[in-house]
Amino acid sequence: MTIDESALGFGSGARAVWASDPEKSRGRLHAEETSRTRSEFQRDRDRIIHTTAFRRLKHKTQVFVAHEGDHFRTRLTHTIEVAQIARALARALRIDEDLAEGVALVHDFGHTPFGHTGEDALDELLKDHGGFDHNAQSLRVVTQLERRYAAFDGLNLTWESLEGLVKHNGPLTDESGNGLDGPVPQPILDYCARQDLHIATFASLEAQVAAIADDIAYNTHDIDDGLRSGLLQLEMLEEVPFLCELLREVKDRYPELEQSRMIHEIMRRQITLMVEDVIAVAQAKLAHLKPRNADDIRSAGQAFARFSPDLQDADRSIKSFLYANLYRHPDVMRVREQAAGIVRDLFDAYVRDPSLMGGHWRTGVSGFDEAQICRRVADYLAGMTDNYAVKQHRTLFDRTPDLR
Repeated sequence: MTIDESALGFGSGARAVWASDPEKSRGRLHAEETSRTRSEFQRDRDRIIHTTAFRRLKHKTQVFVAHEGDHFRTRLTHTIEVAQIARALARALRIDEDLAEGVALVHDFGHTPFGHTGEDALDELLKDHGGFDHNAQSLRVVTQLERRYAAFDGLNLTWESLEGLVKHNGPLTDESGNGLDGPVPQPILDYCARQDLHIATFASLEAQVAAIADDIAYNTHDIDDGLRSGLLQLEMLEEVPFLCELLREVKDRYPELEQSRMIHEIMRRQITLMVEDVIAVAQAKLAHLKPRNADDIRSAGQAFARFSPDLQDADRSIKSFLYANLYRHPDVMRVREQAAGIVRDLFDAYVRDPSLMGGHWRTGVSGFDEAQICRRVADYLAGMTDNYAVKQHRTLFDRTPDLR
């Protein structure tokens, strides 16, 4: 795909007609006065950054647990990389950068300690009570669990930010309300009963670029972390044609380059090619469908921010490569099982005795039924950092795995 450079938004400052307009926001659940100095989407972005949930991302696993090395990504560094890519895409497509950045910054708020390991463990533990979904948990965090404001629970984000959080990966249901990927998580349905997020349509283009930025970021930095950990070797990249070509380009141009710089050269070229591909595809779709406003994007029945067919194949190949060689590596799987055991132990202990939970989490549970107690415990556990979960396990149990 070829980029139309004349249509790029770099430095133009002009918002396209298909962009979300903060002055035309559908508003907040709880009415508030507007700011004299910031747009509604800027306020959302700032509220997200100042949360406890955002700070906790610093000590939550991406692939490698924190003590395995200071140079590996955490959920926080991953989130910052996603936000940077999302903002670059938004600027190129002349859409609202603040909304795109805000959705990128909030998209992982619901992740548990120990990454997907913790999520899988909680989902199994809650199978009789609606399960656990990190996207639905992110919504709970920003609408209920953050306790910062005098007038309301949560952050009271705009409709557009919440829509982007819930639907950045696409619609959740068809027009008849049937779930497209299994049942819609109950927390999302519960919130939609209060403020309809139109979960049968696509989200704004700002949310779509945040979603594809997530794919670009973790496809790239998980390879980077895998190579730096030693679990992946440079020659293994030859298994994926897209990566093999990048490796060959760098080696041909810099035959004597040290490995650390070679890794960085490959990764930055990967990001550039993927970003440029998404921009070209989106420009072509925008030129063909000619959306007149942000709602035309939502109702188009397809994603605008996506890879071309060739890059879709590369994306699938990279994901398959990472699952086979990194995510399912015996060393990673061993640590994952140990981490899952910590989550299961803590969950069982808190359900048996909710008074063991800290702060306000232990209050008001005397009248709860089993499902409510389990959900309260899940909220408490999901908010923990890796370090805090390990610390609490050591407090409650005689033996805690060292996650190595």
